[in-house]
Amino acid sequence: MLYKKLHDWNISPKKAIDIQSTLKKLLKFEKIEKEISLVAGVDLSFFKEYGLAVIVVLDYDFNIREIVHHVEKVSYPYIPGLLAFREGPIFIKAWEKLKTDVDIVFFDGHGIAHPRKLGIASHMGLWIEKATIGIAKSKLIGNYKEPGKKRGNFSYLEYDGEKIGIVYRSRNNVKPIFISPGYLIDLESSLKITKSFITKYRLPEPTRLAHLYTQKIKKEHLSS
Repeated sequence: MLYKKLHDWNISPKKAIDIQSTLKKLLKFEKIEKEISLVAGVDLSFFKEYGLAVIVVLDYDFNIREIVHHVEKVSYPYIPGLLAFREGPIFIKAWEKLKTDVDIVFFDGHGIAHPRKLGIASHMGLWIEKATIGIAKSKLIGNYKEPGKKRGNFSYLEYDGEKIGIVYRSRNNVKPIFISPGYLIDLESSLKITKSFITKYRLPEPTRLAHLYTQKIKKEHLSS
């Protein structure tokens, strides 16, 4: 699939922060009203000096249409708030292999629920020019009231007086997930579409399946 190169990856942390501050001004958020047919789930994992990105494409009946992955050595250090500069290059290489045109891309990570509103979902949304949603298992920034214990209960994640995400209880009595819009999608559409891909598990199927495949592929590489 095509993408738009916005910057180099091998840069200093200070330059990376400057880039994030610039790119966040380009973010757009829209209500999704068209029919969604295909979505992708993205998961990234690391082992030894390697990084692995997996993209799984699903239709609305949860059938897998395509799976691609990419593995390469990683040199960029782990720096909280700058994970996209460690993960982004690997994801883009996997994205290049994808043949299916998708409507929405779910990322295991944050969208605008990030100190500079540019988590992995927002950052990569700008590169691939697709609607993106961040699905995180824990909070990075912001405050919220704990949602009720039943599936479907939710509250808003807020930061500096702005709603930046939704804290959603996807299963009864299980820790909530943190949903935040990445790019070309608004908060309410992010919630609606995420709910439509949640089955009996805590995570929506696109990122859940992508995670399962990262673990499978990582195990194969480690054993070889």
